[in-house]
Order: sequence, then C-alpha cells, then structure tokens
Amino acid sequence: MKRSAVLSVILLSVLFFSCHRRKPDEKGVQVMAYYYTRWQNFTPETLPYDKLTHIIFSFTEVIDGEMKFPEDTLGLMLKKLVKQRKNHPDLKIMVACGGWAGSKGFSDMAMTDEGRKKFVESVLKFIKEYDIDGLDIDWEYPGLPGDNNPYSPADKENFTKLMCELKTGMNTICDYLVLSWASAGWEMAFDFIELDKVMQCVNYVNVMSYDLASRSDPYTSHHTNLGLIQMEDIEGTPAAAKMIEEGDSTKPFSTEKIVNYLLDKGLNPAQIVIGSNFSGRAWQGVPPDNNGLYQLNRGSWRGRAGYARLREEIENKNGYVRYWDPVAKAPYLYSAKDSVFITYDDTMSVRLKTKYVAEKGLGGIMFWQLGADAPKDGLVDAIYAEKKRHKY
Repeated sequence: MKRSAVLSVILLSVLFFSCHRRKPDEKGVQVMAYYYTRWQNFTPETLPYDKLTHIIFSFTEVIDGEMKFPEDTLGLMLKKLVKQRKNHPDLKIMVACGGWAGSKGFSDMAMTDEGRKKFVESVLKFIKEYDIDGLDIDWEYPGLPGDNNPYSPADKENFTKLMCELKTGMNTICDYLVLSWASAGWEMAFDFIELDKVMQCVNYVNVMSYDLASRSDPYTSHHTNLGLIQMEDIEGTPAAAKMIEEGDSTKPFSTEKIVNYLLDKGLNPAQIVIGSNFSGRAWQGVPPDNNGLYQLNRGSWRGRAGYARLREEIENKNGYVRYWDPVAKAPYLYSAKDSVFITYDDTMSVRLKTKYVAEKGLGGIMFWQLGADAPKDGLVDAIYAEKKRHKY
C-alpha cells in the first residue's frame, strides 16, 4: 500500500473514532437516566432506550488523581451497555464521576494545574476506551464537606477551571461530546459555584431537585416536589415551627424555587435539567395529623422504597393511603397503623414535571435512578407520554 493511502486510512480511522456519530438533535425535552446497577441485575437488553435521550452510567471516581471505576466489573457492564447503542443511534451514553459517596478525590485533584491536567488526560483516555458520548461531573459538593470529603474555599475557582479544561480536552476528541454537572437542589450550594463561568463551559446543569428532605430531618416533608411551597402554606405545622427555629430562610425547598433562582441568576433555560427521584424517603413514628405531612417524626424508616416496590406493595395497600398535595404538586403515602410517612414521585407528578420543562423551555428532566422504575406503565413511560404530548 502506498504511503499516501496508508495516511488516508489512518486519517479516516481517527475521524471515525473521534466523531463517528452525527451531531445530536438536542431540541426539546431531554430525558436523562442515571443508571446504577450491579452485575446480578444488569439487563442492558431490556432498557427503554427509545424513551431516553441519555443514559448516565454511574459511577466512576477520582482514584489516584485519575478517573477510574472502583470495580473492574463496572467497566465490563459499560461496554455491554455501549453495544446496545448500535440499535439506538440517537441515544447518548455518558458516565458520571463522583456521587455522594464517591466525591472524596475532587478537591485535592482540582487544587493544582498538574492535578487537573492528569485528570483530564485520564478522562480523554476513558472516553476513547469505552466509546462514550460524554461525562457528568457529580462533585458533591465544591466548597462543602458532603460525605466527610476534603474541601476548600479554593474549590470555587478550581471547579470552574476543571470544567472548562474538561470541555477543552473533550473538544479535541469531538465537539459533540456532552459535558454536564450535577448540582444540589438548594440555593446555598451555589454560593460556592462561579455559575456564569461554569455554564459557558458545559452543556447542562443536572439539578438534583430531590433529596430536598433529609432522613435526619425531625419533621416530614416532600423530598422531590415540583410545586413552590411558601411558609404561609405550612403555617401552624410542626415542620414550619422547626424551620423557623433553625433560621433557614431558604426553606421550604422545591423544584420551582431552585429553577426560579437559577433563572434569576441569568442561566439559559435550555441548559437547566430538573430532577426526579425514583425512590421514596420515609420516616417512622409520625402522628396522624394532616395525614402525617409536616409532622414530627422519630427517625428514618428503614424499609425499601424504590418506586416499583412502593407501587406494587405499598401504595393504597396494607393500610398505606396515597394522598396528593396540590401546592407541592406531589404525592405522599401515610399509614396510621404503622405511623410511617413516605414522600415520592409517581406517574402523575413526573408528568407534571415534564410538562413544566416543556412549558418553561428547560433542557430536560433527569432521574435517579433507572433501575428503581416499575417494569410496566412506570415513571419513564409517564415521562415519555407527556413528552410526546408536547411534540418533543
């Protein structure tokens, strides 16, 4: 083979590897599924690919300054997942780095130019090795301790540098690669983010508008509600009294509240992706006043609360009654017999969230996590049905 022909073959192979899929159509409601699984229940053949725009495989971590899987089996699973894309060419498969329990390496890595350079190089190597479409940085959280993580005031500027250096590096592979980051759903976290600068370097912020209530809260409330709740809406409840006692003027939390906050900061609506949680949060020792909502509790309930189990075994069964809060635009369950209160998303609430995304011109809806959904007529089905209704 002539030298010119060899060079042509090499060039074509590089181009094919670097940007082998057409530019994605990112108009309308993006539906992004975080996907966290174990080998024993990993079934990539059965996932609802046609109803999703992105799958964000979770998690890699910062290990020895590089992006790596904490377990080798995760790499094998990702490769099997990526193979499914041949039948779904519009699907984007990404990887999340970090998570609540996996963010301990970020602050030290991002502290120096050399540390960030090493990490970015490992990300580019990872993207090429697994042939993925993008990266989601789930640093929980810059400038805050999170799960007893190292943190520093310098995280604020270093997070900006990290995200912009990642985007620059990823563009050398393909400028269609997606870079997003997962943010908290409450305002204080953004005190440690240079929001305007970061958003110039990324495609989306995936707002975790869930975990809005903590297991350690002494009162019950919604943990993934869409609707804006004002203090006057809960006036006279034990929850309101505790919030006043704590002196946190940012509560009660809601998806609408954090979106309004970000829009007021000047964010492009199309870059904001809101969140749903496919698992509930629950407390025990809850009195029956107001069907358990905004009441004191005696600690976190330890039962399993994935959506599939909630619907099949608990919702309107065995003494648990489903209620709807029209202000929060969210459902909840309460058992007077067991004194247990459960806050969660259901098909009605995720359809309202999807409608909200379409009407506000937001980027999309994401959720944690795909494996908790019901196998038939579940939450993904409800999101997809609402998305189709808005012709996206």
